[in-house]
Amino acid sequence: MNRHDFLRQLHRVYRPRNYLEIGVNDGRSLALSRVPSVAVDPAFRVVTDISCDVHLVKATSDDFFARKDPLLHLRNGRNPFRALARRDPLNVLGGDPKLELAFIDGMHLFEYALRDFMNVEKHARWSSVIVLDDMLPRNVDEAARDRHTDAWTGDVYKVATVLRRFRPDLTVIEVDTQPTGIVLIFGADPDSTVLKNAYDRIIEEYVVPDPQDVPDELLVRKNAVQAEALLEADFWPSLVRARNLRRPRSAYAPLRRRIKALTG
Repeated sequence: MNRHDFLRQLHRVYRPRNYLEIGVNDGRSLALSRVPSVAVDPAFRVVTDISCDVHLVKATSDDFFARKDPLLHLRNGRNPFRALARRDPLNVLGGDPKLELAFIDGMHLFEYALRDFMNVEKHARWSSVIVLDDMLPRNVDEAARDRHTDAWTGDVYKVATVLRRFRPDLTVIEVDTQPTGIVLIFGADPDSTVLKNAYDRIIEEYVVPDPQDVPDELLVRKNAVQAEALLEADFWPSLVRARNLRRPRSAYAPLRRRIKALTG
């Protein structure tokens, strides 16, 4: 399954009520959204029809997240949270939206992708789904920091390694999609400061010159879940229900066991 087919079906099974995309390019993935969306890219060139209420931001993701209220559009646009805020002016029901589905496909360098995840997580809940693209390079050349191939993932694959090492509370699932694989992350915790506190040490350890030392199991996708199996898994209705009902983080543990069962 290619990444766009996977994303299309992910929208269908998870039914997000808002969407963030980092790295718009020609707009093919953004075109899959039907909900209020924010899309960020310093040089987007959209060539396809977009069918959602979208705020297109021409900026780097670092500059975007440095804004005072980067997700203002999701509160003020045509979305269900705006109606909720009118009925609940004191915000008793929690009308301030959190990101529900985010797709990170920005700069193909580890430190940028890690910062993108950290910034997205600040605006997410445990029941959000965060997707990172280009996480399964097919050879060492594709994984180079200095691009010299047509298809290029860069060294963003290291983000999954770092999250598993420093954030064992997250659930990190590699998915075998074409051409260069994706990773889904569940269990976001906007209050976590682990990555922020360890960031300098992480960068010093993981940003290294080419050639990159890509693990063999990554190149052969040994631990990657088949896309169809993930999309057909039985946990999605429970995750959607927990998200919609704003269930507390204590509801994450049983769902996590069901998600991790897919990896054997």
